[in-house]
Amino acid sequence: MTIRVAELSVDELRTLIREVVTQTMEDVLRDPDEGLALRPETEDALRYSLRMMSQGSNTVTAENVAEQLGLKW
Repeated sequence: MTIRVAELSVDELRTLIREVVTQTMEDVLRDPDEGLALRPETEDALRYSLRMMSQGSNTVTAENVAEQLGLKW
């Protein structure tokens, strides 16, 4: 059975729009790597990075990395 938009109440239309927007945002923002395992060396590198950050190590901004690589940010 097909329902026409004109047959929906304002609340039903709002609910439909909300559901469509939510689904679209989830599709666009989903993590394509979700559920995949990290390689041990990648996990070690991430743990090291987190440990260094917690000890107050300096960070490099994305802008600085882009500049060092000659990229336009």
